[in-house]
Amino acid sequence: MRLKVTTVGNSTGVVLPKDLLAKLRVGKGDSLYAVELPDGVKLTPYDEEFERQMEIAEDIMRKRRNLLRELAK
Repeated sequence: MRLKVTTVGNSTGVVLPKDLLAKLRVGKGDSLYAVELPDGVKLTPYDEEFERQMEIAEDIMRKRRNLLRELAK
């Protein structure tokens, strides 16, 4: 898919077609992340680093549930 870089107000941007927005499951106001890869750039609605950190946090919260309950008192 070829996209054109264009002027958007005082900035420069790329307009994404509706079908691509649907595939990414994003709309106006949502955030996208550009991840640099060896062969280009991946556009994704998910911050992979944040997701990894959240998985670690959820694991700790499961393992330390009783401690967290005591701290919350």
